[in-house]
Amino acid sequence: MPSEGTAQGIGAGAMLAILRDGQARTRAELAQLTGLARSTVSQRLDALMDHRWVVATEDSISSGGRPAAAFAFNESVRVVLAADLGASHARLAVIDLGMTVLAERAAELPIDGGPEATLTWLVTAFQEMLAETGRDLTQVCGVGVGLPGPVEHASGRPVNPPIMPGWDAFPVPEWLGERLGAPVLVDNDVNIMALGEHWTARPEVDHLIFIKIGTGIGCGIVSDRRLHRGAQGAAGDVGHIRVTSSDVVCRCGNVGCLEAVAGGAAMAAALRAEGVDVQGSRDVVALMRAGSATAAQLIRQAGREVGGVMASIVNFFNPSVIVIGGDIAEAGEHVLAGIREVIYSRSLPLATQHLSIRASELGDRAGVIGAAVMVVEHVLAPGTIDQTMAG
Repeated sequence: MPSEGTAQGIGAGAMLAILRDGQARTRAELAQLTGLARSTVSQRLDALMDHRWVVATEDSISSGGRPAAAFAFNESVRVVLAADLGASHARLAVIDLGMTVLAERAAELPIDGGPEATLTWLVTAFQEMLAETGRDLTQVCGVGVGLPGPVEHASGRPVNPPIMPGWDAFPVPEWLGERLGAPVLVDNDVNIMALGEHWTARPEVDHLIFIKIGTGIGCGIVSDRRLHRGAQGAAGDVGHIRVTSSDVVCRCGNVGCLEAVAGGAAMAAALRAEGVDVQGSRDVVALMRAGSATAAQLIRQAGREVGGVMASIVNFFNPSVIVIGGDIAEAGEHVLAGIREVIYSRSLPLATQHLSIRASELGDRAGVIGAAVMVVEHVLAPGTIDQTMAG
């Protein structure tokens, strides 16, 4: 139980954080957990109920005497709009505060169409999805967006994104916020995938690396169960680590980058050079599944190239789990085998003693789940709840 002085600092937001574990609790239980007086607990609960963050449950809890009323977090009181925008496709979802997906949509959407065209489509799609769920914009508490390029997380603005012409420094949060009437958080697409995978499939893991191998290659880092973005939000940009002395030019302008030799776009280009009609990373995987030995060899070698970079990261960061996601992860063991082969041969035995290297469990949904997690953790932070209720 907190000390009396500490207990006085426990506001309604902190009490809501206790109830977010899904367990209904009585006033007496909350008083015991927080160290607050029963009267103060009742005041906090009344305030939370006025804003519908908390509801009285239908079931009462009995300890032998008169059953006491119990209270629980109201997961359906608000919804989050989540978008994972890739180089050529988009996935959207409407998700409640308990992380239940209420509506979902996927579409082909080239990011190089520019910010206003892309975001206008996004707003329209969100409005249609809200209507499908019987909700409206007044019930949206936040919007989360993942973009396939570097993002300055503090401002939510893309910074010199190599495959997003016209997006540099575009005020995505402000533009969307004006039209959707809710706070907007923006991050790199790999970061939100790492958040989604950790939240849903690996919540007990302290140190996790998420590698996305799609058109490009990126990395999300979870350290001490928190997303590590670095000073400006550029942490994890492993796709532009130099891995070859050849003069292959990367879309970033440098030569020899990992992405330029092992990304889905690079593999598709190699196949086209041999006269095979493929456009992107998904086509490469489909060709492999159709029995193409060349596509299978390219994917296995891409896994080895990624594994070489990851071996250095394993020695440096010592994660307990590496999760492989993105379109090329759909190749399964073909890419995983190449990655494991090099990591286990080049990393220190202590660093790989308990290391698990797995494919993403969420697949294409990792990004939208992570975008929602990013928003929910911000909106339901104790300080944010206290400010919202005070306002």
